[in-house]
Amino acid sequence: MSDIRVKICGLGAADDVSACATAGAAYVGFVFFPKSPRHLGVPAAKALALQVPTGIAKVALVVNATDDLLDELLAEVPLDMLQLHGAETPERVAEIKVRFGLPVMKAIGVADESDLPALAEYGRVADQLLVDAKPPKDAALPGGNGLSFDWRLLAGRRWNVPWMLAGGLTPNNVAEAIRLTGATQVDVSSGVESKPGVKSAALISAFIDAAV
Repeated sequence: MSDIRVKICGLGAADDVSACATAGAAYVGFVFFPKSPRHLGVPAAKALALQVPTGIAKVALVVNATDDLLDELLAEVPLDMLQLHGAETPERVAEIKVRFGLPVMKAIGVADESDLPALAEYGRVADQLLVDAKPPKDAALPGGNGLSFDWRLLAGRRWNVPWMLAGGLTPNNVAEAIRLTGATQVDVSSGVESKPGVKSAALISAFIDAAV
């Protein structure tokens, strides 16, 4: 067993929680973004989060969230980490960390080498980085688009906080992505779905088996 840690994002049903726990996920993610097919309301997210076994980190994915939204989430949903997936500035990341007292993971979209300096910049304020494929300019979603990028861009690169690889990962390519990037953490959403927003227990199991 390796020390690769897997995050399954965009859970929507109790069966998803069970599948992640059984397969050995280290993190589960809940999406709070109305445009996403994986969006959850606060009551549904609370019900799912309460079923997550101890030891699995519960992550909220938010996009340019206001303090009011974060207050509402944290008042109701037991969470361990906030994942910021919008255009949050480094100053906003630092502000959220201080105000809400939870670890913050900042998602950074990468398409080419010019996108890499942002990782160092945000690595000074975030607790973790999520290195994702940069969405197309006309994309409705900031992530979860099933797109990947040239993983060789990350070969040999390290930042001063832990980082997680995302973007277009599937049970078929995750081992190669880990080999090319040196990632010790990976994140998947659409790559373990039978259709948009519907997780597959078989694919979750296959993904984690392939990763670790």
